[in-house]
Amino acid sequence: MAKVISTLFISADGVAEIDPDWHFPYFDENMGRAVTEDYDTSDVLLIGRETYDSFAGAWPAREAGGGDDAGFAKQLGDVRKIVVSRQPLESSWRNSELIDGDLVTAVTALKADAGLKGILIPGSISVVQQLLAARLIDELRLLVHPVAARKGRKLFDEGDAPYHLKVLATEAFPTGVIRVIYAPAEAPGKVGYDDVKGQVPEGR
Repeated sequence: MAKVISTLFISADGVAEIDPDWHFPYFDENMGRAVTEDYDTSDVLLIGRETYDSFAGAWPAREAGGGDDAGFAKQLGDVRKIVVSRQPLESSWRNSELIDGDLVTAVTALKADAGLKGILIPGSISVVQQLLAARLIDELRLLVHPVAARKGRKLFDEGDAPYHLKVLATEAFPTGVIRVIYAPAEAPGKVGYDDVKGQVPEGR
Protein backbone atom coordinates (compact mmCIF):
# COMPACT_ATOMS: atom_id res chain seq x y z
CA MET A 1 0.00 0.00 0.00
CA ALA A 2 1.34 3.43 -0.97
CA LYS A 3 2.14 5.87 1.83
CA VAL A 4 0.54 9.33 1.87
CA ILE A 5 3.12 11.84 3.10
CA SER A 6 2.51 15.52 3.82
CA THR A 7 5.49 17.89 3.75
CA LEU A 8 5.12 21.42 5.07
CA PHE A 9 7.13 24.46 6.12
CA ILE A 10 5.61 25.69 9.38
CA SER A 11 6.26 28.37 11.97
CA ALA A 12 6.67 27.74 15.70
CA ASP A 13 3.10 28.94 16.28
CA GLY A 14 1.65 26.50 13.74
CA VAL A 15 1.24 28.72 10.67
CA ALA A 16 1.69 26.72 7.45
CA GLU A 17 0.76 29.50 5.03
CA ILE A 18 4.24 30.52 3.93
CA ASP A 19 5.37 34.13 4.09
CA PRO A 20 8.74 34.65 2.37
CA ASP A 21 9.74 37.04 5.17
CA TRP A 22 9.85 34.24 7.75
CA HIS A 23 10.63 31.28 5.49
CA PHE A 24 13.53 32.18 3.21
CA PRO A 25 15.95 33.46 5.88
CA TYR A 26 16.04 29.87 7.21
CA PHE A 27 16.33 28.00 3.91
CA ASP A 28 19.79 26.42 3.61
CA GLU A 29 21.41 23.29 2.24
CA ASN A 30 20.08 21.21 5.14
CA MET A 31 16.51 22.16 4.41
CA GLY A 32 17.14 21.61 0.71
CA ARG A 33 18.36 18.09 1.46
CA ALA A 34 15.31 17.38 3.61
CA VAL A 35 12.98 18.58 0.86
CA THR A 36 14.77 16.38 -1.68
CA GLU A 37 14.43 13.37 0.63
CA ASP A 38 10.70 14.03 0.97
CA TYR A 39 10.18 14.21 -2.79
CA ASP A 40 12.19 11.04 -3.32
CA THR A 41 9.66 9.07 -1.24
CA SER A 42 6.91 9.26 -3.85
CA ASP A 43 6.00 8.85 -7.49
CA VAL A 44 2.81 10.92 -7.33
CA LEU A 45 2.29 14.49 -6.15
CA LEU A 46 -1.15 15.37 -4.81
CA ILE A 47 -1.52 19.14 -4.93
CA GLY A 48 -4.16 21.71 -4.07
CA ARG A 49 -5.06 24.16 -6.80
CA GLU A 50 -3.35 27.19 -5.25
CA THR A 51 -0.11 25.28 -4.69
CA TYR A 52 -0.27 23.80 -8.19
CA ASP A 53 -0.73 27.20 -9.85
CA SER A 54 2.25 28.51 -7.89
CA PHE A 55 4.41 25.55 -8.91
CA ALA A 56 3.28 25.62 -12.54
CA GLY A 57 4.00 29.33 -12.72
CA ALA A 58 7.62 28.89 -11.64
CA TRP A 59 9.16 25.45 -12.13
CA PRO A 60 8.75 24.92 -15.90
CA ALA A 61 10.65 28.17 -16.52
CA ARG A 62 13.35 27.15 -14.06
CA GLU A 63 13.76 23.84 -15.83
CA ALA A 64 14.07 25.59 -19.18
CA GLY A 65 16.48 28.13 -17.70
CA GLY A 66 19.02 25.45 -16.82
CA GLY A 67 20.08 27.02 -13.52
CA ASP A 68 21.17 25.38 -10.27
CA ASP A 69 17.68 24.08 -9.55
CA ALA A 70 16.96 22.82 -13.11
CA GLY A 71 17.44 19.21 -12.02
CA PHE A 72 14.82 19.49 -9.29
CA ALA A 73 12.55 21.38 -11.69
CA LYS A 74 12.83 18.49 -14.17
CA GLN A 75 11.99 16.02 -11.40
CA LEU A 76 8.82 18.00 -10.66
CA GLY A 77 7.94 18.11 -14.34
CA ASP A 78 8.46 14.38 -14.83
CA VAL A 79 6.45 13.21 -11.81
CA ARG A 80 2.73 12.52 -12.04
CA LYS A 81 0.80 15.45 -10.57
CA ILE A 82 -2.81 15.06 -9.42
CA VAL A 83 -4.49 18.39 -8.78
CA VAL A 84 -7.38 18.83 -6.36
CA SER A 85 -9.65 21.31 -8.10
CA ARG A 86 -13.13 21.57 -9.61
CA GLN A 87 -11.92 23.94 -12.32
CA PRO A 88 -10.05 22.98 -15.53
CA LEU A 89 -6.28 23.31 -15.47
CA GLU A 90 -5.01 26.39 -17.26
CA SER A 91 -1.39 25.28 -17.30
CA SER A 92 0.09 22.91 -19.87
CA TRP A 93 2.69 21.60 -17.39
CA ARG A 94 3.33 18.01 -18.36
CA ASN A 95 2.05 15.01 -16.41
CA SER A 96 -0.70 17.05 -14.72
CA GLU A 97 -4.24 15.80 -14.25
CA LEU A 98 -7.32 16.71 -12.25
CA ILE A 99 -8.44 14.48 -9.41
CA ASP A 100 -11.15 12.05 -10.41
CA GLY A 101 -14.17 12.50 -8.14
CA ASP A 102 -14.21 12.84 -4.35
CA LEU A 103 -10.86 13.51 -2.66
CA VAL A 104 -11.12 10.86 0.06
CA THR A 105 -12.37 8.21 -2.37
CA ALA A 106 -9.62 9.01 -4.89
CA VAL A 107 -6.83 8.96 -2.30
CA THR A 108 -8.11 5.69 -0.84
CA ALA A 109 -7.87 4.18 -4.33
CA LEU A 110 -4.38 5.61 -4.87
CA LYS A 111 -3.15 4.14 -1.57
CA ALA A 112 -4.39 0.72 -2.69
CA ASP A 113 -2.60 0.92 -6.05
CA ALA A 114 0.16 -1.70 -5.91
CA GLY A 115 2.05 0.12 -8.66
CA LEU A 116 2.67 3.21 -6.52
CA LYS A 117 5.29 3.57 -3.80
CA GLY A 118 4.08 6.87 -2.35
CA ILE A 119 1.91 9.98 -2.67
CA LEU A 120 3.45 13.27 -1.54
CA ILE A 121 1.41 16.35 -0.65
CA PRO A 122 3.57 19.48 -0.75
CA GLY A 123 1.91 22.41 1.03
CA SER A 124 -1.81 22.30 0.15
CA ILE A 125 -3.15 22.95 3.67
CA SER A 126 -6.83 22.28 2.93
CA VAL A 127 -6.01 18.95 1.25
CA VAL A 128 -3.93 17.87 4.25
CA GLN A 129 -6.67 18.91 6.68
CA GLN A 130 -9.28 16.84 4.83
CA LEU A 131 -7.04 13.79 4.67
CA LEU A 132 -6.03 14.10 8.33
CA ALA A 133 -9.72 14.09 9.23
CA ALA A 134 -10.21 10.98 7.07
CA ARG A 135 -7.15 9.31 8.67
CA LEU A 136 -5.43 8.89 5.32
CA ILE A 137 -2.13 10.66 6.16
CA ASP A 138 0.64 8.18 6.96
CA GLU A 139 3.41 10.69 7.71
CA LEU A 140 3.40 14.38 8.53
CA ARG A 141 6.82 15.87 7.78
CA LEU A 142 7.23 19.33 9.26
CA LEU A 143 10.12 21.77 8.95
CA VAL A 144 9.46 23.91 12.02
CA HIS A 145 10.98 27.40 11.74
CA PRO A 146 12.13 29.20 14.90
CA VAL A 147 9.76 32.10 14.38
CA ALA A 148 6.22 32.98 15.46
CA ALA A 149 4.48 34.07 12.27
CA ARG A 150 1.51 35.54 14.22
CA LYS A 151 -0.68 35.61 11.12
CA GLY A 152 -1.64 33.22 8.34
CA ARG A 153 -3.47 29.94 8.02
CA LYS A 154 -2.57 27.26 10.54
CA LEU A 155 -2.17 23.59 9.76
CA PHE A 156 -4.53 22.29 12.41
CA ASP A 157 -8.07 23.61 12.20
CA GLU A 158 -10.76 23.68 14.86
CA GLY A 159 -12.29 20.28 15.59
CA ASP A 160 -13.96 18.11 18.16
CA ALA A 161 -11.14 15.64 18.80
CA PRO A 162 -7.35 15.90 19.06
CA TYR A 163 -4.97 14.29 16.58
CA HIS A 164 -2.52 12.08 18.45
CA LEU A 165 0.89 11.72 16.81
CA LYS A 166 4.05 9.75 17.40
CA VAL A 167 7.53 10.99 16.49
CA LEU A 168 9.36 8.88 13.93
CA ALA A 169 12.43 11.11 13.55
CA THR A 170 13.78 14.53 14.46
CA GLU A 171 16.71 16.61 13.22
CA ALA A 172 17.89 20.06 14.29
CA PHE A 173 19.55 22.32 11.72
CA PRO A 174 22.15 25.02 12.53
CA THR A 175 19.58 27.68 11.54
CA GLY A 176 17.30 26.58 14.38
CA VAL A 177 14.87 24.81 12.07
CA ILE A 178 13.71 21.46 13.46
CA ARG A 179 12.65 18.68 11.13
CA VAL A 180 10.02 16.45 12.70
CA ILE A 181 8.45 13.40 11.09
CA TYR A 182 5.20 12.30 12.71
CA ALA A 183 2.85 9.40 12.15
CA PRO A 184 -0.71 9.01 13.46
CA ALA A 185 -0.97 7.35 16.86
CA GLU A 186 -3.57 6.07 19.25
CA ALA A 187 -4.36 8.19 22.29
CA PRO A 188 -2.15 7.30 25.25
CA GLY A 189 -3.76 5.76 28.30
CA LYS A 190 -5.51 8.33 30.46
CA VAL A 191 -3.91 9.11 33.80
CA GLY A 192 -6.21 10.22 36.56
CA TYR A 193 -5.61 13.23 38.84
CA ASP A 194 -5.09 11.01 41.87
CA ASP A 195 -2.33 9.12 40.00
CA VAL A 196 -0.19 12.20 39.45
CA LYS A 197 -1.14 14.42 42.39
CA GLY A 198 1.75 13.21 44.53
CA GLN A 199 4.29 13.53 41.69
CA VAL A 200 3.93 17.27 41.13
CA PRO A 201 5.57 19.63 43.65
CA GLU A 202 3.20 22.04 45.37
CA GLY A 203 3.02 25.44 43.73
CA ARG A 204 4.16 24.18 40.33
